[in-house]
Amino acid sequence: MFGLFKSNPTKKLRKQYDALLEKAMHAQRNGDIKTYSMLTAQSEELWKEIERLENPK
Repeated sequence: MFGLFKSNPTKKLRKQYDALLEKAMHAQRNGDIKTYSMLTAQSEELWKEIERLENPK
């Protein structure tokens, strides 16, 4: 019952990840490959953090 009020630590990170991928997509469509590369690299780092939190070993 009290798990209802417990926040999911990856939910916020997943929203940030999705936002970064969307920004990267728009940058790529506008021909700004440098920004696309930077945003994609940031999203990959964020994904690694999400995986680390979801699969603690």
